[in-house]
Amino acid sequence: MAVADPCRLFGSELSPYSVKVRSYLRYKGVPHEWTPRSAANQAEFQKHAKLPLIPLVVTPQGEGLQDSTPVIERFEATASGPSIVPDDPALAFLSALVEEYADEWGNKWMFHYRWSYPADCWATAERIARQMVGEQGPLAVAQARGAVAERMTGRLGFVGSNPVTRPLIEASFKRVVQMLDRHLASRPYVLGGRPAMADFGLWGQLYEAATDPTPGAHMRASAKHVMAWVERMVSPRLEGEFESWETLSTGLMPLLSEEVGALFLPWSAANAAAVQNAEKNFEVTLAGAAWSQEPQKYHARSLAEIRRKYAVAKGAPGLDAVLAEADCLSWLA
Repeated sequence: MAVADPCRLFGSELSPYSVKVRSYLRYKGVPHEWTPRSAANQAEFQKHAKLPLIPLVVTPQGEGLQDSTPVIERFEATASGPSIVPDDPALAFLSALVEEYADEWGNKWMFHYRWSYPADCWATAERIARQMVGEQGPLAVAQARGAVAERMTGRLGFVGSNPVTRPLIEASFKRVVQMLDRHLASRPYVLGGRPAMADFGLWGQLYEAATDPTPGAHMRASAKHVMAWVERMVSPRLEGEFESWETLSTGLMPLLSEEVGALFLPWSAANAAAVQNAEKNFEVTLAGAAWSQEPQKYHARSLAEIRRKYAVAKGAPGLDAVLAEADCLSWLA
């Protein structure tokens, strides 16, 4: 039997979206070559990439695919192997909603800890510098490390990390880690016996957090079930079926209500309004706490996409009742 030609995955071990796609391809058994992006392959990367962003998947036909969620959805529509989408359309939408929350809000945890804590900043800058110019020697690495640290700390405001928002971001991270630790104590994956979109989104951010000094120490000290799941998701495998909402609700309703409904969706709506009004900064109150940041243009498109998915799924039995209980419905309808 002929083996399919592999696709190439340009990415970085330090990119939550790169490792997210790699985990998915491993689970589905899609032949692929992991190619850490570096100066040595920049010309090839630019040949296929429409944007200077990773991950980039280059298909055997030479097509370049970017943006982790559309990449996964593209392969899910054609690749064989166990589905990551539950048959229950309500549960499928909730999984997509959690994945979107993880991509857009969970990235704030990762980016904040990584670039606002000195130990994390310099450790990560060193790893990035070694990947990009390691073959050029120690001096090149040292110079690149300083440049990376300066550039990335300067981008903290882009994800909303600042002295005003710092307590909320860190409280959100610690709360979610504890929620997931309780939930994952009795199942291998977020929706049961097999990984779903929710797993891949959450895991990308928490895998990165686990490899960084400050959040990683917190996770190792307080969340053994999350750490086991982080390791499991490096190369996930089918271990059973998806559960029903009835058995998942005790663990997932707090995540939906205290995080998605109380923080993520109102932040998303405020951000979208600021983009539409061409504001340079916006302020919103989230769960009683002040939030202030410059608008994120990309996320306004992301909110439109999750609303589109809700419009398709909204007739699913039980979905609106769950979303209403979690204070999510008004932001999606």
